[in-house]
Amino acid sequence: MRKALRLAVKAKGRTSPNPMVGAVVVRNGEVVGQGYHRRAGSPHAEVLALEKAGKHARGATLYVTLEPCCHTSKRTPPCVPGIRAAGIERVVVAMLDPNPKVRGKGIRQLRHAGMAVDVGCLEGEAKELNHVYRHWVTTGRPFVIVKAAMTLDGKIATAAGESKWITGEHARQHVHQLRSQVDAIMVGLGTVVKDNPELSGRSGLSLQRHSQARQPVRVVVDSRLRMSAQSKVLRWPLEQSTIICTTSLAPKEKIARLRTTQVNVLVLPQKKGKVSLAACFSKLGALGITSVVVEGGSELNAALFNGGWVNQVQLYVAPRLLGGADALGVIGGSSPKQLSQAFPVTDLKIQKIGEDFIWIGNCLPNDC
Repeated sequence: MRKALRLAVKAKGRTSPNPMVGAVVVRNGEVVGQGYHRRAGSPHAEVLALEKAGKHARGATLYVTLEPCCHTSKRTPPCVPGIRAAGIERVVVAMLDPNPKVRGKGIRQLRHAGMAVDVGCLEGEAKELNHVYRHWVTTGRPFVIVKAAMTLDGKIATAAGESKWITGEHARQHVHQLRSQVDAIMVGLGTVVKDNPELSGRSGLSLQRHSQARQPVRVVVDSRLRMSAQSKVLRWPLEQSTIICTTSLAPKEKIARLRTTQVNVLVLPQKKGKVSLAACFSKLGALGITSVVVEGGSELNAALFNGGWVNQVQLYVAPRLLGGADALGVIGGSSPKQLSQAFPVTDLKIQKIGEDFIWIGNCLPNDC
C-alpha cells in the first residue's frame, strides 16, 4: 500500500477535480502491475495496473489507495467491472471514497462478486493525501489556503505599502510550486490595483511554456468592478482563465463588456456591500474548483478568517523585524478583545527554505 501511495502522489496538482489514486497488483509476493491516475479524464489507477498485470492479475491481490468507483456519471468507465473481469481474488483498500456516488457501493459490489475486500490499510495516510478532494466532495466548497509572506513580527508590508520582496528567491519559487498544485488563486481588488499581478503558476517562462504548464484559475473579488481593464489578470496569459466575483453594485455595461472578452463574471449576492464569501465559495465549488490559495491583502484575509473559511495557512517568514504599529499585518480589521477569540492553528509544521521559513498549519478540523 505504501508503494501505491507513492505512485498516487506523483500526480499531485494534476488530477483535480478527481482524487489522487495509486494501485498495485501483487501475485505470489511479486508486483506484477502498477499504475496511478495521471489527470482528470485519463484512465484510473486500477485500469492501468490491471493492464500491466495482464493475465497475471488472475488470482492476484489489488492494493488501491481509494475505493474503486462504480458509477457511470463521469468521463471514464467504472473500475469495479474491470476488476471483476481481470479475475482479482482480493482487494485491499486504504479508504472509502467520500463521494456519495460511491461511498461503500464499490466495496459492496466487489464483495457481492465473491472477492475478499479489506478496508483501512494506511487509511490515515490515504486521507491526508486526498484532504483537498475530501473537503470539496463533502462540503461542495474548495479547500482554502491563505498564503502570505511576512516578517518575524507578522508584517506583510510597510506603512507605505511596500512588500517586494519580504522573502527571498527560494521562497518565491516555492510559492510558484504551490500555485501549480491548486485549482485557483484568489486576490481582492486592492492587490490587483497595488501590485497588478499575473497570478501565474510559473515565473520566468515564455508564453508558450506557460500554455503548456497547468495554470490555476485566477479569481478576483471586486464587488463594484473597479479594477482596470488593463490589469494583467485580464489580458495575460490568454490561456489562463479568469473569474471575477462581483455583485449587482457593479455597472451592468462593464459586466457585459468583460464577458465579451471571455472573462467569467459571477454576479453574486452581497453582504454589507461586499461579495458574499459563502456564495463565492459555493459557486467556485460548483464549477469544479477544489482548492484555492488566497494571496490577498490583510482585509481580504480578515474577511476569510472572520467568516470561518480558512482551512490552512502557509506563511513564508523572513528572518527580519519591521516594527511599527502602522505597518500592515497578515490579518486586518479589528483585533478581538480577548485572547480566547484568537484564531487557532493546529498541526503546525516549520520548514527552512533558503534564508526563510515556511509555517504550515490547519485552521479548521480536517476530518471530512
